[in-house]
Amino acid sequence: MPVDIWSQQHSLIGPMSVATDTSSLSLKSLSVASALSETDSEQKNRTQNMNKLCRQVSIESPGPGVKNCVFNFFVPIEDTPAHGARIKIVCAGACYRRRDRANSITSVSSVSSELSDYCPSVTSMSSPAHQGIREGSFFPGFEVAGVIESLGSEITEANNRGLRIGQRVIVYPFDETPAGYAELLVVPDLKHIVPIPDNLPMEEAAMLPTGALLAMNAVFKAQSVVTEILNQRAATDPNKKCKILIVGTGGLALWAVRIASYHFASTGAHNVDITVASLRDEGFRLATEIKNVSVVQWNECLYEPQLIERTKDVCGGAVDVVIDFGTTSRSLHRSMHCLSKGGVVLISEEVAEKLLPKFSRLSNEYQQEIIPISNGTAEQLEELVQLVANKKIEPPPYSVFPCEQAAEVIQKLCNSEIPGRAILRFPELE
Repeated sequence: MPVDIWSQQHSLIGPMSVATDTSSLSLKSLSVASALSETDSEQKNRTQNMNKLCRQVSIESPGPGVKNCVFNFFVPIEDTPAHGARIKIVCAGACYRRRDRANSITSVSSVSSELSDYCPSVTSMSSPAHQGIREGSFFPGFEVAGVIESLGSEITEANNRGLRIGQRVIVYPFDETPAGYAELLVVPDLKHIVPIPDNLPMEEAAMLPTGALLAMNAVFKAQSVVTEILNQRAATDPNKKCKILIVGTGGLALWAVRIASYHFASTGAHNVDITVASLRDEGFRLATEIKNVSVVQWNECLYEPQLIERTKDVCGGAVDVVIDFGTTSRSLHRSMHCLSKGGVVLISEEVAEKLLPKFSRLSNEYQQEIIPISNGTAEQLEELVQLVANKKIEPPPYSVFPCEQAAEVIQKLCNSEIPGRAILRFPELE
């Protein structure tokens, strides 16, 4: 529980202990401490608006020679903003945020290619705990569901956007989203808060704000490309189908194929074939359970020409659109070889920074376009909430764990021992 800090020493604002085993903690919250240095004046100004401390835990990617990846902190909690709210966190999806990109928010699941791409070899540039620790840090807190604990002093019936204390909500990832969550998450503006209906479980709601939303935005962009392609073919070859390849079987890809299957069927786009390129064995099984979707396994033991040929055989030729949730040059290179001339590849903005400069020449040569996809909008998140709540879109498989087991969950995620998504659940606050 939060504690009064006015009588505490300022040293409590910093980390209290490091490399603490979570089995010895009684946690009410889980988060990432920013580890940013502050001048005395900056710290004084910041603490003037804060009156509580809470325990936070930083979960960082395990690296060579690093036994523990869980670090315990006490940090202050801000008062409820005048025009915002404070949220009691109930559930959170295990997701990561690259430390070298302040606003980069991406979800990761136990069967995701993203995890294997980030964890093995990429060196972090700014780990507060270990210099040289591997990238792929897991920052629980960007996918959260909870209840409104308090509203700001300036909130009235006229401007409360229909929100009330005690309401079940999720939080849209805004630019200044804290690097994780405490037992109370401060949201500066009510526009970032999306209510969830009573029939939507907190565990499922917590998966929506980042991974599912990014997947939805990718599908919406793919639809605009598909519509343009089908319109161009209407006069010459109206019966030719538009082929979409979704790469990956992590949380992003599993959401994308579910959303795409529903979305294209509901919009009457029946001339669309969807294929999933599975990157892991367990992902192959999960993908084959989805109706009206073809699956091809990208076994990394095979040579590139074999994988490309296998993919084209399953797809019935080169595809028109690729939604690539892989994070490596190899994945994108393979996707482009499966793509037709004039085709489009959609990749997340996060990996676009790294990959676009490497593939600009190749895309020009193949007359293909690589389009970065952003996380999506709050309006899209509201629509997604209703679709999942009304069972129009089924969420990927998920497993729920107590927050005290965070360290074990991270290890299992790294070893692909958890099918689908991992959700951390927090004890009810008194």
